[in-house]
Amino acid sequence: MAATTEKKISRADIEAKLHEIKGEVESTGEAAKPYALAAAVAGAIVLVSVAYLLGRRKGRKKTTIVEVRRV
Repeated sequence: MAATTEKKISRADIEAKLHEIKGEVESTGEAAKPYALAAAVAGAIVLVSVAYLLGRRKGRKKTTIVEVRRV
């Protein structure tokens, strides 16, 4: 991909391209925000559920059964 014209790249060209890329990234980020928020909420729910179930299991394993008999 050799260029046949020898046009110098100026600072303005680079800045214009960077601003164009920045605009695309910002619009894509704004579009992805709701999905990221939903994923974070789902992850938090799963994390709390797993912690609850593991704590319940551990509590059941350590539970002492006391049997009272009258004589």
